[in-house]
Amino acid sequence: MTSLIDVIFLLLLFFMLSSTFSRFAEVELSAGGGQGAAVATSGELLFLRLTDSATTLNGAPVSQDALQARLESYEEGTLLVSITSAATAQALTDVLVIAKTAPGLTVTVLEGS
Repeated sequence: MTSLIDVIFLLLLFFMLSSTFSRFAEVELSAGGGQGAAVATSGELLFLRLTDSATTLNGAPVSQDALQARLESYEEGTLLVSITSAATAQALTDVLVIAKTAPGLTVTVLEGS
């Protein structure tokens, strides 16, 4: 009986230490493209391109701090995010978190290279 209590205690300890109790954050995505689907545009249409070395908004290079300020200045619109194959997943996540703070923007991630 004593060894059974030890085993149960070890299992309990193992599962308590191996599990996480934090909530994972979620980033909503709506994928563009495919079957000639049109993007519903109400307001302005913005084009954001992510590469391995730079981020451009409507063709002009922009930093993350400036991107947040510029996106918040738009009251309503659609943000199209194009990603090159060299762009990192962290860069995409950072941009999507910044875009989520802009209340009037609808974000669409475009497929492709």
